[in-house]
Amino acid sequence: MTDDSQTPSPTAPPSPAASPRLLALRQQIDAIDRQLLALLNERARIAEAVGEVKRAEGSPFFRPDRVAQVIANIEAANPGPLRNQHVAAIWREIMSACLALEAPLRVAVLGPEGTFCEQAAIDYFGSAADLIYCPSFDEVFHATAAGTAQFGVVGVENSTEGVVARSLDLFLRSPVHIVGEISLLVRHNLLRQTPSLDGIEVVMAHPQALAQCQGWLSTHLPHAERRAVASNAEGARLATTNPAWAAIASERAAAQYALHIVAHAIQDEAYNRTRFAVICLPQTMATPPASGRDCTSLVVSVPNRPGAVHDLLRPLKAHGVSMTRFESRPAKSGQWEYYFYIDLAGHPSQPHVAAALQELQGLCAFYKMLGAYPVSE
Repeated sequence: MTDDSQTPSPTAPPSPAASPRLLALRQQIDAIDRQLLALLNERARIAEAVGEVKRAEGSPFFRPDRVAQVIANIEAANPGPLRNQHVAAIWREIMSACLALEAPLRVAVLGPEGTFCEQAAIDYFGSAADLIYCPSFDEVFHATAAGTAQFGVVGVENSTEGVVARSLDLFLRSPVHIVGEISLLVRHNLLRQTPSLDGIEVVMAHPQALAQCQGWLSTHLPHAERRAVASNAEGARLATTNPAWAAIASERAAAQYALHIVAHAIQDEAYNRTRFAVICLPQTMATPPASGRDCTSLVVSVPNRPGAVHDLLRPLKAHGVSMTRFESRPAKSGQWEYYFYIDLAGHPSQPHVAAALQELQGLCAFYKMLGAYPVSE
């Protein structure tokens, strides 16, 4: 009788021995890694001291203009071979980790985990930020205005489908203002429990994502129901509950919910980008200083008389201010009145912009500055 406990188990073939030259290079890398670790911890200790000074002086802990300045300086000093975009990503994470030692940031985003909104927040604040997942943009605004989160990130515009109407409506009454923006290249993927298009009865996604993929869906899944849900990640979560359901979401969501990517990049426009606004209460962060590449966002309404909308443009032309976006939304008053959302190139601290804004305000029945902030790359 064979004693199984004595039977040797099969083992994988041993890996080939490293050459002396490779071992020497690895030892150099290990030594450099230890030096890097020591320097990073030294930087972190100084960051903690900075936090104590900020706390005593009442200064804001998070300064996006300072983050941008540090990254710009590092990129300018970078001799290579590392690319600037990779250096910037590394330094953003270093600064995020150090800021977490000073005062962890609470950031409200559209949830659940795996949304593009989550990705935008990580790209802007770094992965050390404490993300608060909200079921809707309404809740992101509420959490930020109530102080549950110090900052919020909300989608405002897509290059294919235009503005995110709900976000614009929420800006109208909320006390928050915009202090930053980030633009993401959005690639939508079809996710499912099994790696096949066969038998898909329902495709779930945020309404914007469904609209951005309508051509692909009409061609490849013409009979599947298109079901709108609160977020793409919520669609991915729901797809785990039924083998006949599929979702449109990110690769991040596919990994998060262990789903197969049945089809990659199914958006109708290859260069599909979404702008996200970073919001907070004015007492959390004041309007950032001018960076040289800024956007000023407004919402206004004008008296319901002939030529009133045309008159809005005169101060901009007279003072040489460029308008980069003009959107209308119904005022819901029943009187066919509208609010106009306007983006201007420039910062209110610039004399020509300030003069145009002052003159523009005098023409408006309603005027609200939504924010002035650096334009994303």
